[in-house]
Amino acid sequence: MAQVAVYDMSGKEVGKVDLSDAIFNVEVNEHLLHRAVVGQLANSRQGTQKAKTRTEVSGGGRKPWRQKGTGHARQGSTRSPQWTGGGVVFAPVPRDYSQKLNKKEKRAALKSALTTRVGENKLVVLDSLKFDEIKTKKFAEMMKNLQLDKALVVINDNDKNVICSAKNIPTVKTAQTNELNVYDVLKYQTVVFTRDSLQAVEEVYA
Repeated sequence: MAQVAVYDMSGKEVGKVDLSDAIFNVEVNEHLLHRAVVGQLANSRQGTQKAKTRTEVSGGGRKPWRQKGTGHARQGSTRSPQWTGGGVVFAPVPRDYSQKLNKKEKRAALKSALTTRVGENKLVVLDSLKFDEIKTKKFAEMMKNLQLDKALVVINDNDKNVICSAKNIPTVKTAQTNELNVYDVLKYQTVVFTRDSLQAVEEVYA
C-alpha cells in the first residue's frame, strides 16, 4: 500500500496517509489511457462546421457565356467550385465526433492515470483547503509553499472561495471529485487532493 505525506497550506508536513491499492496501485493500461484522452477531446468538439456546396450557393442560374466561339473555356455556372464565390467541393457538414467508453473502461482509465501520478511522485495531499475570502494572492502563496506550479486541485465540495481564488491562475485548475477525469489528471504536472476529496474518491472508485 502506497503512502504519501500530508501537508498543510504553509507547506509543512503534518502526517501521512495510506492510498488505496485498488485505485492508486493498479496495472497501468496505456492503450485505455490513450482511448480515454482521445475520446474526451473528441467529445468536446462541437462539430458544427459547415461550408456550402454548389447547390447551396445563391446565384449562378444563368450560363455566363455561350458554349462556343468566345475563346474561353465552356462554363455552365458562376457558382461552380473553380469560380470565386462558388461552392466548395466535398464541403464539410455538421457531424458528431463523439466516442464512447463504457463505465468500466472509464473507471479503469482513471485508476491508471492516478497510479501514474503516484509512481511519479506527482500526487500531493493537503490536510485541508479553506479560505476566509476570495483571494488569488493567498492561493498563489499556498502553491509557492508547496513548490507547485501546474496543478489540478481536487476538492470535495463546491467551495466558492477556493474555486474563485484559483480561477485567475492560468496554471491551476480546480475540480470536484465528480468532475475528475483522465485528461486533466495527465495534463497537469501535479494532482492535489484534500483529505476529504481523497476519501470521497476512494469511496466511489475502490
